[in-house]
Amino acid sequence: MRGLAGKVAIVPGGCTKIGRAVVDALVAAGTRVMVADIAEGSGFAEGVGFMTCDLRDDDQIKALVEATKKRFGRIDFLVNVACSYLDNGAASTRAEWLESLDVNIVGSVMLMQAAEDELARNRGAIVNFGSISSRVAQTGRWLYPVSKAAILQLTRNQAMDLAPRGIRVNAVSPGWTWSNIMDQLTGGNRAKTDSVAAPFHLLGRAGDPEEVAAAVLFLCSDEASFITGTDIRVDGGYTAMGPEQASPAIPLLMS
Repeated sequence: MRGLAGKVAIVPGGCTKIGRAVVDALVAAGTRVMVADIAEGSGFAEGVGFMTCDLRDDDQIKALVEATKKRFGRIDFLVNVACSYLDNGAASTRAEWLESLDVNIVGSVMLMQAAEDELARNRGAIVNFGSISSRVAQTGRWLYPVSKAAILQLTRNQAMDLAPRGIRVNAVSPGWTWSNIMDQLTGGNRAKTDSVAAPFHLLGRAGDPEEVAAAVLFLCSDEASFITGTDIRVDGGYTAMGPEQASPAIPLLMS
């Protein structure tokens, strides 16, 4: 895709399965990448930078931006993969709500503020991470879906106010994807993940991290030069389906 070679991206959450797929895709396209994460980073392609960064700490965010400029000389893209899955539903405490919102929303805004002048100088782009969870009620889950819904509104607001500075802002909303949380929940069983995901997705499986990364790459590229304030649902048809799922209901009534 055009407009990626020689550019520089910061990827908070780059040590996750989806984050690594995003980093690998950017590197393959010729983009230099600074990974930021609270987890230890290793095993990245040669030339990829890594910096420990907690998005709840403004000083660490500022240090990340400065380190990226010092190492690579510019900043063109922010890809906000990092998120918290903390969620105790209706029983979530005030502290848990603030923790979730701080990581999932506020941290990315503080990063945007710290990098805004660089992004404007280079007519850059931001890609936020929403989720299919932002559009439906899910039993026992409040913090994650609410924060993801807020991210989509944030994306629209950012797109409006940053457009005069030449910065595009979009989001991707993955469906069930082979990610760290799916790995943890199933004990590394991808086949089980696909089988449970199948009825909820028109394509009958969970997504691959690389499929999400492809959408991110497109939104960063010049191919998306007239796209801002929108959300790409990389969800295998999840949100198109509705409650009936991918199996006929009428035969159940006749059986």
